Amino acid sequence: MTPTLGFLGWIIIGGLAGWIGSKIQNRDAQMGIGLNILVGIIGGLLGGWLLSAFGVDVAGGGLFFSFLTCLLGAVILLWIINMVTSKRR
Repeated sequence: MTPTLGFLGWIIIGGLAGWIGSKIQNRDAQMGIGLNILVGIIGGLLGGWLLSAFGVDVAGGGLFFSFLTCLLGAVILLWIINMVTSKRR
């Protein structure tokens, strides 16, 4: 039986993953805690979708794997945002 994250778990894991992802993509100065949480949660959905498309069992990975999935998705999401916003300048 694997533990589910729940609402509070998604906020904590998403916030950490969004914050670290924004540090990796050099966007931390432009983001607050709310955007870090949002990027981490959306990144978790994006990372889970991408990993499951490659045949990885995302649901049975555990807490640390969920964090890495959110971090991967957050970095990809912020990279896409950087590409879109850099073309506007």
